Amino acid sequence: MDFALSDEQNALAAAERAWLAKNSPIASRRLTIDDGHARIRPEDLRHLVDSGLAGLLTEDLGGTHVDLAVVVEEHGRAGSALPIAELCVAAQYLARLEDPLCGGAADGTEPVLPVVASVDNPALAASLDGDTVRLHGTSAPVTGGSDVGHVLVIAQCSDSTEIAAVVSVAAVTVRPLESLDLTRSWSVVDVDLALDAGGWYTLPTGTADFVHDQLATLRAFDALGAASRLTEETVEYAKSRHQFGQPIAGFQAVKHHCANMTLSVESARAVLWAAAVALDDKTSDRTAAVSAAAAYAGEGTSTIAQTALQVHGGIGFTWDHDLHLLLRRIKVDELLDGTVSYHRRRLVRT
Repeated sequence: MDFALSDEQNALAAAERAWLAKNSPIASRRLTIDDGHARIRPEDLRHLVDSGLAGLLTEDLGGTHVDLAVVVEEHGRAGSALPIAELCVAAQYLARLEDPLCGGAADGTEPVLPVVASVDNPALAASLDGDTVRLHGTSAPVTGGSDVGHVLVIAQCSDSTEIAAVVSVAAVTVRPLESLDLTRSWSVVDVDLALDAGGWYTLPTGTADFVHDQLATLRAFDALGAASRLTEETVEYAKSRHQFGQPIAGFQAVKHHCANMTLSVESARAVLWAAAVALDDKTSDRTAAVSAAAAYAGEGTSTIAQTALQVHGGIGFTWDHDLHLLLRRIKVDELLDGTVSYHRRRLVRT
């Protein structure tokens, strides 16, 4: 597959990187890290409205998953707490369903997050009784759940009918989780609701699987952004750190580490672009493309983080260095929306 980012996509990535650099999420998080879980900042919400990025996947804007991927990669690189991928996915489906909240979700004034079952432990389900739907169970981990007013619950019935419902967070229980990741907040949503006709939607068969593939791909792009930053910072550190009278970048072992990190970043980016294109084209090999990308990038970005820590040495183990914040983020991304092991098993079955 021949593929390259367009000038517009490169400009979009550059603009988002510039905003994130000016409004450094990690620097802001440092000021509140002892006060509890990370929260979506007011400036993030203003940026969401000003940029209009939340509606990127809607038909009105006509954006693609590749467009969204370059934005998500920049937010991963910056350690942002704004769940831009999830907000875009929810806005996309609200627009398709023509839900009253679709306008606010797309323009960022009423951000909505998707809530789905875990891929390996589907504890969130739906059941139909005439015109009444009962949603019950616990969702997969959600980031930013304490900072939005509504969630889009997507669940399957025992007969494989797929249901969606827009629910106020006041009607569910958002249960915070203690997480390795200090740059974002994580929670699960406990749901036990009965909704009458008009309060829920029937989705086309396969929608839930597609949402899982979207989230798995975009989660890997988030980890890729963090890994790319760690690679660049590790190379710069190796150039400036001296040992035995010369930069450690001159040592063959360190050169090999840095070269392997760079190779892993570029390889992961290529396979993730293929997955994003498959999501846009809705090809029959989408499942294979997504699982191959998620498995390869999940292992690759985790290895990059570990190598960055090794090359940095003692300074990398300190609380004051940002390395551990990005390492933690990558490790959590690796575990959600399907682990490396899960996606390898899924790939074998396709």
